[in-house]
Amino acid sequence: MRIPDLDLDLLRCFVQVAERGGFTAGAAALGLTQSAVSLKVKRLEELLQKRVFERTSRSVALTREGETLLAYARRMLALNDEAVRRLVAPPVRGRLRLGVADHFVPRNLAPILARFARSFPELRLEIEVGRSHELRAEQERGALDLVLGKRRDGETEGRPIWTETIVWVAPPGWEAPAGRPLPVAMLPQGCMFRDRALAALARAGMGFEVVYTSASLLGVAAAAQAGLAATVLGRSGLPAGLVEHPGLPPLGVAEMAVFGDATGQTQLVEPLIELIRDSIAGG
Repeated sequence: MRIPDLDLDLLRCFVQVAERGGFTAGAAALGLTQSAVSLKVKRLEELLQKRVFERTSRSVALTREGETLLAYARRMLALNDEAVRRLVAPPVRGRLRLGVADHFVPRNLAPILARFARSFPELRLEIEVGRSHELRAEQERGALDLVLGKRRDGETEGRPIWTETIVWVAPPGWEAPAGRPLPVAMLPQGCMFRDRALAALARAGMGFEVVYTSASLLGVAAAAQAGLAATVLGRSGLPAGLVEHPGLPPLGVAEMAVFGDATGQTQLVEPLIELIRDSIAGG
């Protein structure tokens, strides 16, 4: 059996439809007609001999095969775009001051930024890691160009990248001391994760005590790893020695976004977002 080559143009149409939730929105993003995009997706399905979307009169949803393809398609397009930028596009020079919230997928941050730097070898990348609201304040003052951070509940500023599930974590088999308030380790006041976690415990009528506070996410995680307390983290970035801890109130999700681009960094924002999505999909 001959294995077919996937057409990047077809994959790009497929990704836009999948990410934007429909053929009309996908076509608008690509500057094509809806019928042209539908035809390209049909050609992709014929090439694969698999359906990638389940279509109804009101909705479009990925099939199981479509979900698998989406992860590969994003990675293939990201690699293609990286190669084209490196070999064809005019070199991007200058400086990019990037703020990264400490909750931002710590285990994936280094490879993401390393790959980004390889794509723009003549760009000077300066990175500051800290708390979302503090970094965003710096960006608004002009001290940072872009910030990768959390959106507050109900907020509309920033460009969403992905949705992160917030979970309670502790060492495997950890149990809170009997007859005492739940010990928790938290970032200082002003942290959205802290506010949401303590509010959830209060609503559930559960006693708690903040026994460890650190301005560093690594410090909070270390306290939990040592068994001093439970804490809250994004599910995609759990460090070694910590697992989800059952029996505590659910904390919902947080929306991670890019803030900034006021100084015309669009040519950098798009590749950075694609690298982030690629890393998350592959991880």
